[in-house]
Amino acid sequence: MPLTMNRDVFITCAVTGSGDTVGKSKHVPITPKQIAEAAVEAAKAGAAVIHCHVRDPETGAPSRRNDLYREVTDRIRQAEVDIVLNLTAGMGGDMIFGDVEKPLPLKEQGTDMAGATERVSHVAECLPEICTLDCGTMNFSLGDYVMTNTPSMLRAMAKQMTDLGVRPEIEAFDTGHLWFAKQLVEEGLIQDPLLIQLCMGIPWGAPDDLNTYMAMVNNVPSNWTFSAFSIGRNAMAYPAAAVLAGGNVRVGLEDNLYIGKGQLASNGQLVEKAVNVIENMGARVIGPAEVREKLKLQKR
Repeated sequence: MPLTMNRDVFITCAVTGSGDTVGKSKHVPITPKQIAEAAVEAAKAGAAVIHCHVRDPETGAPSRRNDLYREVTDRIRQAEVDIVLNLTAGMGGDMIFGDVEKPLPLKEQGTDMAGATERVSHVAECLPEICTLDCGTMNFSLGDYVMTNTPSMLRAMAKQMTDLGVRPEIEAFDTGHLWFAKQLVEEGLIQDPLLIQLCMGIPWGAPDDLNTYMAMVNNVPSNWTFSAFSIGRNAMAYPAAAVLAGGNVRVGLEDNLYIGKGQLASNGQLVEKAVNVIENMGARVIGPAEVREKLKLQKR
């Protein structure tokens, strides 16, 4: 497809992920209060959508506890700024294999496998406007970790999300994930309007070079809405790449800890920099109300 620049851009801020970033930056939010405050900071800076994981308040480790999601959701909804809430549903598919000669049994530490209903239980309780659906299985980062999302699991989760009236944001880490997303649409498990996040540069999915990025973009149907991001050193180059290719923008401390070389960032600073990039390209940053209209979201 030819490049068609997006002139009306929304920003998603992923304020805290599940990665091992807590000890690397004092700005990574851990408690529900800190996560909600980071969401408000990002929204005031220009983010329309806030993507949230939760962490154990004592250790900072990633968590799936519904009470933590409930507190984050309540705090964000009680805030003085309007925010489109996007909760992850990516947890509960983590497998850590044993060594190369004896892969089974799985290592207990780090392995977290849950059924479809359990993986979506916090979505059913909190009813965010958007939740994520990681549309494939892949070797993830280092060691023996595999992110597991089988076709049957994804079908079940997609149906539950749709039945709840929550818009799935399909997270695609490679072209095969886009292929399966199209299959979910064909089967009626995900309904229009379609929202997809192109996740670039995560080992060992799609690398974030421009050739691979455009292969991903060219596999997104023209009537879908997409965002794109990269991690680490290329994270702040991707707002421009996303807008130029017709997409929207994601930044945040889940993906990148730095605003410049050696300069640790806050979520708000990353959003502010993305706003500057977008506006300097001649595009407009849109807010939550326009995002809801575009994606037919149900405000809670």
